[in-house]
Amino acid sequence: MRKSVFLASVCVLGFQNLALAQTEEPATGATAQPATRSSAAELGQIIVTATRRAQALSEVPIAVSAVTAESLERSGVSDIRQLNQLAPSLLVSSTSSEANTAARIRGIGTVGDNPGLESSVAVFIDGVYRVRNGAGLTELGDLERIEVLRGPQGTLFGRNASAGLINVITKKPSFDFGAGGEVTYGNHDFLRLGGYVTAPIVQDTLAARFDAVYSERDGFLEDPTTGFQMNDRDRYMLRGQLLFTPNDNLEMRLIADYAKTDEHCCGATFQPTVETYVDADGNIATRPNPFVPLLESLGGRYNFNTFDREIAVTPGKETQSPTEDWGISLQADWDMGFANLTSITAYRDYSSLLYGDTDYTNVDILYRDPGSGREFKTFSQELRLQGRAFDNRLDWLVGAYFADESLEMVDRLKFGSDYGQFASCRVVPEALRILGVPGCRVPQTSAILSAVAGAHGGRIIEALDLLGGMNNVGDENSLFKQDSQNWALFTHNVISITDKLSLTLGVRYTEETKKLRATFDNSNTFCPNLKQTLAPVFLDPAANPTAQALAGGIIALGCQGGNTAELNALTLADKTKDSEWTGTGVLSYQFNDDLMAYVSYAKGYKAGGYNLDRSALDTPGATLTASDVENLRFDPEKVDAYEAGFKYTGGSFNLNVAAFRQLFKNFQLNTFNGQFYFVQTVNSCGTDLGGADRDASGATGACNPNDVRAGVVTQGIEVEATAFPSDDITVSAGLTLADTKYRKNLVGGADGVPLDPVLFLLPNQRLSNAPKYVLTGSFAYTPQIGGNGMSALFYADFRYSSDYNTGSDLFPEKMQDGYMVVNARVGLYGEERRWGLELWAQNLLNKDYRQVAFNAPFQGSGSSAQTAAFGTTANQMFTNFLAEPRTYGLTFRVRY
Repeated sequence: MRKSVFLASVCVLGFQNLALAQTEEPATGATAQPATRSSAAELGQIIVTATRRAQALSEVPIAVSAVTAESLERSGVSDIRQLNQLAPSLLVSSTSSEANTAARIRGIGTVGDNPGLESSVAVFIDGVYRVRNGAGLTELGDLERIEVLRGPQGTLFGRNASAGLINVITKKPSFDFGAGGEVTYGNHDFLRLGGYVTAPIVQDTLAARFDAVYSERDGFLEDPTTGFQMNDRDRYMLRGQLLFTPNDNLEMRLIADYAKTDEHCCGATFQPTVETYVDADGNIATRPNPFVPLLESLGGRYNFNTFDREIAVTPGKETQSPTEDWGISLQADWDMGFANLTSITAYRDYSSLLYGDTDYTNVDILYRDPGSGREFKTFSQELRLQGRAFDNRLDWLVGAYFADESLEMVDRLKFGSDYGQFASCRVVPEALRILGVPGCRVPQTSAILSAVAGAHGGRIIEALDLLGGMNNVGDENSLFKQDSQNWALFTHNVISITDKLSLTLGVRYTEETKKLRATFDNSNTFCPNLKQTLAPVFLDPAANPTAQALAGGIIALGCQGGNTAELNALTLADKTKDSEWTGTGVLSYQFNDDLMAYVSYAKGYKAGGYNLDRSALDTPGATLTASDVENLRFDPEKVDAYEAGFKYTGGSFNLNVAAFRQLFKNFQLNTFNGQFYFVQTVNSCGTDLGGADRDASGATGACNPNDVRAGVVTQGIEVEATAFPSDDITVSAGLTLADTKYRKNLVGGADGVPLDPVLFLLPNQRLSNAPKYVLTGSFAYTPQIGGNGMSALFYADFRYSSDYNTGSDLFPEKMQDGYMVVNARVGLYGEERRWGLELWAQNLLNKDYRQVAFNAPFQGSGSSAQTAAFGTTANQMFTNFLAEPRTYGLTFRVRY
């Protein structure tokens, strides 16, 4: 319970109270949770800023959910990942660290641990863009609301919102004194303390607010041998604000915040594994996976009951992944009479250290040394001028934006002390199995290899001896520096054609420049010797296929990422420049006070950039040069989106419906193939490729660049409904039906190069983490108790997701079956809700499910799908990042 004494002092000032401190107006849609009938009557007056204007939610002609503080509190939301329960089109998950959080809207998002890729779902907090989704995965503190905008938002919010936007708005300081907070304790020794205090400094002119949150919890994963736990929680957040209103026309809000996490994240569990092959009769058969006894011979421990939540960690390896996120922003809103001017100036610094036992076993195969990590420093400035003209027939807005981002990434990824023996054994079993001899590097190895490798058996043995000594070498200080500057000019205008018919037109021009510089310091001196030793195998035309396959496997295991001697002699430098027009057009019609319908078109884009994984530099059989930096580049992602919908806002029933179709060109796919990350921008060919995008060759399946078209399409319907059958009952439901698929005849990139063969399963299939349908619902009953002002709460919500694949390569081993998560809360509150006591449970039914399944690094290769398609042997071992199990506890709230 570190820091608890410090946070206890904060409690003297009062603890956090997200919604009980005041009456919240509910949002429309599936997330609305009004407590009384009077608030339901005001439903159409919920004010959001989805259009960069203060506007009633029921009048905003786009698909947006506004999740109020009351809804967030009842469902137990404390970071953006937990929004999944309240927004059926949203899915947020974490992977190898909390820094690597992926958000998806309508099945579209950016996956993988690669800071060179920016997210297609942008996160804004108090008007300031957060450079990666993980920067929003801290305690959020006391909130006004969260808006989830679905579909591209490139006109008003710029690049990197090609799939949608999460817009977080915190509570402002108040000119009335207030203080409050909470103490929460739950299973797994979960402790959460939060507090706020707000007060005037100069009445009606200057007010201040301070928020603090601290939480800690034991881990959900445990090494049964050592008792060591991972996926724990240890984080805190501090936020201070000043609100300055010198007159009725000017408001300035200064916000400074600091958040830190220091957690052991993220452990992974193994799943049952076999080797698949084609038997003598031509049938697909299975047998024990040879990598299990191989790793067990090196001391490996396994529990293949995935949801026993047991892990095995290499002793002595650092597993904490601390992050720090701080920043300051100043927003000024000035009513100039003819127009309103808004200025948002911000600076943010986000850093994450990435240590880790990255093979996820207690065998020391692969790890990151302390010092690995990444840091983003971002300055941004936005100006908006908004006003009305022509007797309010025109609501116009013009703006400008500038951002300067500096990214520095240091990687110290190394082979472990067991790697050499493991790697040399990994190559040999294929040859040994041919002769039916068990074991690895046994005395008969030389004879066996001579038999299968012919005259080159001796060279294979020599190379294996070299490989066997490859321990504790690798990146000593590989450094990537990326500087990015982007600026934009935009306008967004609402034209009232009649009293009922409106036309919205917006356009944005964005220009972005990225500069990359990379240097390498790698201690793997074995690679050049391996290549030299094995060169005759490849040069000898008489060398048999087995010998060449063994030689290629040895080089791949020792020289992953290219010739390190060549890398150390290189300093890579490159520069790219993109410019893009994005825009929107919306036609809306207000039939009456209760019903509005709209149709829209929007164009969005996500920046191109560089794959910050040096492995992508490798060009087999060629000498690395500075020009190979081109292998790191990837193109901008672009989307055309069409939408139609209506919003009905009645006194006791509300209904929002939206139908959509979105086409993504140069879809940025980041895939981990078991050894490294590679980025493939996915498109489709308008000409039939005859199945060449589904074969095992990387040389077939090219497309004429003139025939290249969008490769990803998502289309479907979203329904959100809320009913208020009585003053104290609210029922809500949501449905997202999304057919998010790759097209047929896929190619890689705008120039139509063949799709990487590891992605052969993608054509005409749903994207990863894109369930076909999601159902959400909630029930809230808030009766009064007696005549003394006391009240109660009975609340439950659920999210049901159909099945989906969690891996970007769509290997069948990575499927997640459909599942349902239920949350519940029961509360008792005093007069005027000055205190409250709540009993709660998250994942009440203790549903086990995986967030992501992935290839265990270096531990096998191939999927059963490749065996079925190509007749190859597959023995890849798979691991999982699991979602949280059931948690429960008590929360006590107070306010003054």
